[in-house]
Amino acid sequence: MKFANIKSLTVLLTVGAVSTASFAASHESKSSNAAVNARHAQMQMVSYSIGLLGAVAKGEMDYSAEMVSSAAKNLQALARMDKASLWIAGTEQGAVDGSRAKAEIWSDPDGFAATFKQMDDAATALIDAADAGAVGAGMGALGGACKACHEKYRGPKN
Repeated sequence: MKFANIKSLTVLLTVGAVSTASFAASHESKSSNAAVNARHAQMQMVSYSIGLLGAVAKGEMDYSAEMVSSAAKNLQALARMDKASLWIAGTEQGAVDGSRAKAEIWSDPDGFAATFKQMDDAATALIDAADAGAVGAGMGALGGACKACHEKYRGPKN
């Protein structure tokens, strides 16, 4: 009888351990996917705001001080978002579906943060752009910040 109880207890503990591990892995996977989705949303907002500014710079959209300032302030806010909850270690390309984040984000956090600082500075300079020409003049720095980040920290499309 004692042997049967030990065997039953062993089976019960094994099932419990496997279930707990499966639950934890499932929860971690959901968190990782959520982080990647949130980063994608952040980058979509960056793209949207840059698109508005670019349209003004190209003369495709009428200059509006209010709209230019709003788009630049939104870029500024996006650049300043706390990265700890978006750029979670273990969510790099190859580890999570849909991620294009290179491992260099975590091996070079200061460099990664510096690219967001470049975007912040470029956006700040555009907040009070006086006309479409001033917006156009500021777009080079903004595009340069995006390019610097993408070249070093974004992997290719799968």
